[in-house]
Order: sequence, then C-alpha cells, then structure tokens
Amino acid sequence: MSYASVPDTSFPHDESEPRAVYDAIRDELLLDGRSRLNLATFGTTWMEDEARLLMSETADKNLVDTDEYPQVADMEARCVRMLADLWHAPDPARATGCSTTGSSEAAMLAGLALKRRWEQRRRAAGRDTARPNIVAGANVQVCWKKFCSYFDVEARLVPLAPGRLHLTPDQLGQYCDERTIGVVGILGSTFDGSYEPIADLCLALDGIEHVTGHDIPVHVDGASGALVAPFIDPDLLWDFQLARVASINTSGHKYGQVFPGLGWALWRDADALPADLVHHVDYLGGEMNTFSLTFTRPASHVAAQYYTFHRYGREGLRRLHLASRRTARSLAAGIAELDLFELLTDGGQLPAFAFRLTDAAHALGLHERGIALAMRARGWQVPAYPLPTGLSGTWALRVVVRTGFTPRLAELFLDDLRHAAGTLAGAAVLTAAPLQEAEAAVTP
Repeated sequence: MSYASVPDTSFPHDESEPRAVYDAIRDELLLDGRSRLNLATFGTTWMEDEARLLMSETADKNLVDTDEYPQVADMEARCVRMLADLWHAPDPARATGCSTTGSSEAAMLAGLALKRRWEQRRRAAGRDTARPNIVAGANVQVCWKKFCSYFDVEARLVPLAPGRLHLTPDQLGQYCDERTIGVVGILGSTFDGSYEPIADLCLALDGIEHVTGHDIPVHVDGASGALVAPFIDPDLLWDFQLARVASINTSGHKYGQVFPGLGWALWRDADALPADLVHHVDYLGGEMNTFSLTFTRPASHVAAQYYTFHRYGREGLRRLHLASRRTARSLAAGIAELDLFELLTDGGQLPAFAFRLTDAAHALGLHERGIALAMRARGWQVPAYPLPTGLSGTWALRVVVRTGFTPRLAELFLDDLRHAAGTLAGAAVLTAAPLQEAEAAVTP
C-alpha cells in the first residue's frame, strides 16, 4: 500500500499508506505562497490555536442539521443577534439573518430579497415585474455581477472618474428609476479600501423618493468594513440606524478573524425578508427553516466565529483593528516617500490601501505588473490590476493589512519594495541609455 504517483487524469487503483499520501500532498503544497505574506487577500490568515482547535473539533458537524446539533445552531443564532446589536437593528433580540459560505452568497441572498420585495410591490400596484435593475459603483465586488447574471437583473454600474474611486450620491439620479430594486453601498472597496458614503447615498435616495415617489432601499456590502467600522469608526453612520438600509452582509473570514469561508447576511427586520424565500425542511430528523444557496456545511466556521466574538469582544476587536490601521497608515506613508510611487488611498478607513507608479516611473518603462512580479520573487503577493470602468487605464497595487501582519513585516515589505523599484528603475535607465546612443548613431 505504498504511495506511487499516478497521472492526474487517472483515478488511483490501489490503496496507499496514509502517511505516504499525506507527505506527498504536503510536499506539493510547499510550492504555494506563504499566506502570511499574501497582501492581496482580505481573508484571515492567522487565528489563535484555541479557535483552530474548535474548528477541527466541529468540522464533522453539519450546520444545517439543527435537530442533531442544536448547540451549534443556537450559536449561529446568537452570532446573528450579536451582529444585529452591533449594527443597530431595531430589535436585535428578534434579529433576522443567517450565516453563509461567504459574502458572495450573503450578497446574493440580500439581492434576492430586494428583487422579491420589488416584485411584490409592483404586483400589488398592478404593474409588471420585467427588467429589474440594481445600482452600484463600478468598483463593486464581482459577486454582484454574478447576482445580476444569475438572477436576471440589470447591473447599472456607475463608472469611476479621476478623483472619484467609488459611488457618490450625485450620480444616483442618473441611474435610479421605478425598476431599481436597490442601491448597493460598499463599506470597504475591494479596489482601494475606501468607504462609500452610505448616509449620503440614503439622503440622496430620500430626495429621489420625494421627487419621483420611487422608494429605493439600500443594501450595505460590508464584506470587509462591517466588522471594522463599528469598532474603530463608531461615529460613522452607515448601518440600520439609517431607515433606508434594508440589509447588510459581511465576511466573518475577513476582519471577523475566522479562516475562509464564512459570511453573514442580516435584514432590518422580518418584513425586509420575504417569507416565501425561506424554505421548510423536515427530512433531517427535525423541523427547520433555511434560506441559503447551499445546504450542507460544516459547523466549524460558526463555532470559530462564536469564539472570536467572545474572545475579543468590542475592546479586543478595536485593539486588533486599530493596530492594523496604524500599520497600514505607516506603511502607506513610507511608500508615499518613495519617488516612484503615489498613493490612491492611505489606509485611513479599512486597514488597506492602493498605490500606483508615478507618471515619471511609467516614462522609464516601469509597470505595476513588474513591481508585483519583483515582490513575488521575495515571497510577497501584491496584486496589480487596472481600476474599474472609468479609470481602466490606471493600474494599481494594493496592500491589505490583517491581524498577523506586524510592524516588523511592514518594515521588511517596505525595504523589499524600495529595492525592487530601485532595481527595476536602474535596469530601465540602463536599457534606455544604449537605445538613445544607438538612435543618435544612426541619425543623419
């Protein structure tokens, strides 16, 4: 039963020794990047040993089987109530929400609720339900494009512009109409870490309703920021305190300190979630209600989330996120001092920021992709990408600071970035000089 490699297209014929298979797979995984140096992801890459142990001990429990595993089911409900309290829901004790496999599923559930509520209002008024649309900035996460594609909703994505990296209230009047099922406001843009002005978006929609009669709800995509802002920006108005906010999603596996993948979807109250979207299940031995795009899931992520909420509390998460923001702002300031780079954001909202090469650096022949490749040679994963529609000619690099990315790692990153940029710039100058000499030699 020793382990022997087989072609990837063939299913193994024989058994193998457990340890031999483990060692072979573990060796192959050594070729992956080191997660702690992955500055591209918002996902949690560090957890305490106790949380890891709880995940291991509950991985065999099926979260949806509430009859067999009532304690885990109750922990999920407690987490929903805690989030409802954190986000100022009108009645946290009767919170309406659920866990999901991540913010993509949570966003789709919220989008489905927006669509169904719009359809119900239209039918009650004797109107058709064709051609629904949803409005968001072009910087919206790809899950919203998936939602529109999968569920037949028009995506009205507002282009970016110089000096405007996300959705602003002055744009809404051009895009919203009677067929708009909702506006998505992003609390923590994937592209640059900035918060969209949720309160101002709601105020603009109040004005639109006053003029047109169109009552358009807001969904807050707080995949990253909804578990950051309550702790380090407590005075920011963005959640259920705003009457127009109908639903919020977040990722427990981002700044909620849980390994991927865990999301949460919450609604203002039961009226915001149409009852016909919730399905009754009785074939697992008990009776339960479910609203999800998936079914069977391990209970491990909910157990870990329940642990992190109780382990850290408000003060602990405030401490962790403030430390991340300080590191992000300090690193951004250090990058801004390098002649070849300029900041797009500075880490002052999410502990994440975007930057780009200066025009002078581009004139030397440098490109953000080259910087990303040079940093990868040192183990750092830094994404290089074009900005969304409206600024697609602008490329950016992004750094996400999470728990576990220490000030010392930030110093090492800055040293490596300085070295990589300097090496590439020097090579560009050396390449350009012989070319200029050659051109002069052939010029009559």
